[in-house]
Amino acid sequence: MSFDYDLFVIGGGSGGVRAARVAAGETGAKVGLAEESRYGGTCVIRGCVPKKLMVFASEFAPMVEDARAFGWDIADGPFNWTAFRTKLEAELDRLEGVYRKLLANSGVDTFDQRAVLVDPHTVELADGTRRTAKHILIATGGRPSVAELPGAELALTSNDMFHLDELPERLLIVGGGYIACEFAGIMNGLGVEVIQFYRGEQILRGFDDEARGLVCEEMCQNGIKVHLGTNVLEMRDEDGKVWVKATNGSEQVFDKVMFATGRAPNTDGLGLETLGIELGRSGQVVVDDYSQTAVPSVYAIGDVTDRVNLTPVAIREGMAFVETVFRGNPTPVDHDLIPTAIFTQPEMGTVGLSEEAAAEQEPIEVYATSFKPMQQSFAGRAQKVLMKLIVSQDTRKVLGCHIVAPGAGEMIQLAGIAVKMGATKEDFDRTVAVHPTMSEEIVTMRSPVRKG
Repeated sequence: MSFDYDLFVIGGGSGGVRAARVAAGETGAKVGLAEESRYGGTCVIRGCVPKKLMVFASEFAPMVEDARAFGWDIADGPFNWTAFRTKLEAELDRLEGVYRKLLANSGVDTFDQRAVLVDPHTVELADGTRRTAKHILIATGGRPSVAELPGAELALTSNDMFHLDELPERLLIVGGGYIACEFAGIMNGLGVEVIQFYRGEQILRGFDDEARGLVCEEMCQNGIKVHLGTNVLEMRDEDGKVWVKATNGSEQVFDKVMFATGRAPNTDGLGLETLGIELGRSGQVVVDDYSQTAVPSVYAIGDVTDRVNLTPVAIREGMAFVETVFRGNPTPVDHDLIPTAIFTQPEMGTVGLSEEAAAEQEPIEVYATSFKPMQQSFAGRAQKVLMKLIVSQDTRKVLGCHIVAPGAGEMIQLAGIAVKMGATKEDFDRTVAVHPTMSEEIVTMRSPVRKG
């Protein structure tokens, strides 16, 4: 049977674009790709990239204060949101253009419209035309989800935060995951009064307890009002603002409310279930170790599978898919020991097991130190940093590394190489410290602070 394409990709985000252009450009496959929104997906258009640029913008206020402490005669000034947003939007347009050019240069046919599955080898585009393909790759990503409660339609999501007409004076952020905590730091740094509600006992559930505890403590020190064990009951419009009733009995009015209470896979209306493709409890596409669905010709990668929802992981999954399907080299996706950065303020980097997870697995030693970094200490700021290693008592391998500090994301990328290679605590000890740096503490901790 002949097909229009060897591969048809639904979704133009980081994972789908990488799979499409590598399959077309490096293996000679004939590839089509459909994207109903903007090329670049969550990461480039409404996630990592614009968020990180906003993080950069928000960090200049304390830098000005620090500069004065170091002898610079610098005056405070207001933040111009409109000027920043205009430049941000231009940068996202540029990046989307880069993605389009990459696809075109690789010979991928692109369709700027929605596509759904008709059968295991056929997709239908929004204009009614159909395309057949030997293989179909679903890479439709995810979207923010909002809790069902009275007045929920008044809430913003992370998607909306890059396009505000003006910054609110008073903002409520609901949620305790990394998206909620990152935006709390961003908006606080831009001069917004930020209140954060989280229903759990501590923010950043699933991360190391000591590390997330320090992040929460420092967020509060920075002026963010974090209310744990608190959730929203109902909301209503009040003269253009949002009235909120909380589970703690409080009733307050905010200029804006942002929900960051989870994300949902984009599988609605794609025709998957009628084909016999299994969906999980949250609507995610269920796949095997090679990203293959229950229908042999259909694969799925990225956030739509709800495995590890990170851009570099989606890209790796796309590369493994091409290796498996188009190069004849079956390659399972490696989701083990993924370094991760959370761009809270202070920043957190982590790889491997938390202290709690490691202790459940085997006897461990914990090496940790917390201190005030030289630059901020000299400037009179009290922000603490944390360097922490989790070590197996048996094998001496470093099972986890956790850093809370400025630049933690940059540090954890390099520490992640050592942990991925199976480095032992003695390997770290043999490494000469780079002085004076914060990261030297990772290789100078000689005695465990506790065992578990």
